[in-house]
Amino acid sequence: MNSSSNGLSVSSVQSYRDSFSTSVVKNVIILALGLIINYINGTLIHTFRKHQIFYMNPRYILFIHLVVNDMIQLTTTISLFVLSYIFYQINVSLCCLIITLAVFTTLNTPLNLAVMAVECYIAICLPLRHNQLCTIKRTYIVIGWIWAMSAASTLPDVCIILATEPLQFFYSTIFCERDNVFRHPIHMKKRDISYIIYLICVWLTLFYTYFKIFFAAKEAKAAKSSGGDAKKARNTILLHGFQLLLCMLTYIAPMLKSTLVYWFPTHYVNVVFVCYIIIQILPRFLSPIVYGLRDKTFRQHLKKYLLCTVRASIKPWTEAKQS
Repeated sequence: MNSSSNGLSVSSVQSYRDSFSTSVVKNVIILALGLIINYINGTLIHTFRKHQIFYMNPRYILFIHLVVNDMIQLTTTISLFVLSYIFYQINVSLCCLIITLAVFTTLNTPLNLAVMAVECYIAICLPLRHNQLCTIKRTYIVIGWIWAMSAASTLPDVCIILATEPLQFFYSTIFCERDNVFRHPIHMKKRDISYIIYLICVWLTLFYTYFKIFFAAKEAKAAKSSGGDAKKARNTILLHGFQLLLCMLTYIAPMLKSTLVYWFPTHYVNVVFVCYIIIQILPRFLSPIVYGLRDKTFRQHLKKYLLCTVRASIKPWTEAKQS
C-alpha cells in the first residue's frame, strides 16, 4: 500500500514509507475491519445454508454470491496490504496470482449488483413471469456468466504478460501492485476500454431498472394498492446505486490517487491508506446492510445466530464466575 498507480517508481516510493508505529496502527485498523466484515458475512453464509427458504430463492442466491465474492476480494486485498508492510517486495509469480484473483472479484461486484437490480425489476414490474424467468438453474447460469465476463477481461492480461515478459521476471521480486506486474502499455489501454464498457452497461441497467420500479411504485400508490414492495425495491436499487458508485471508484482510483497526491504531496501514504479504506473496504461493508440487515426474513434468522454466538461465549464465563 506504499505504492500507487500514479507512475512513481519503487525507489521514490520508499521515501514515503510509514514509521513502525504508524504501520502497526494501520494494519490493526485494516485487520479489525476485515475480521468484523468477514465475521458478519460468514454468519450470513451460515444462515443461508441452514434454511431452504434462502437457498431456493434466486434473490438470496445472488446475494450470497455477492457476499462470498466480497469475502474473497477482502481477504485477498487485506493479505496484499499486510504483505506489503511485512516483506515490501514479493515474488512476481505470487503477486500475479494474488492480483489476478483480486481483479476477478472486483469486476464481479458491479456485474452482480446489476443482475440483482434486474431481478428486483422482474419481481416488481413482471410479477407473473418472475417464477418463469428467475429460476434456480438460470440464477446459477447467470453467476457462471458473471465469472466468464470477468475472466474475459482479466485473463488476456495474464496471456500478455506471459508473452511479453522474460522468464527471469517471474522469479524476481517487486512491490506487488497491478501496474508493476501488468506494465505493458497495452494493459493500460485495455483496462481503460473495459472499464468504460463496464461503467456504461452497468449504470444503464441500474438507471433503467430504478426508473421502471419508481414508476411502478407511483402507479401502485395512485391505485391505492399495496406499494410497499415496490417502494422497498426502489430503496434497494438506490442502495445498489450507492454501493455501485463506491465500487466504481476502483475504475478511477489511479486518477484519484494522482490528484490527491498532487494536492497533498507530504501525506502520500495517508492518501493511499484513505483511498484503500474508501475504495476496497467500505463497499464490502455495505453488502450485509443492503440485504442481510434490511431484509426482514434474513434479519430474523441472522439475529438468532448472532445471539447464539454471543450467548455461547458468555455462558462459560458466567459458569466459571459462579463456580
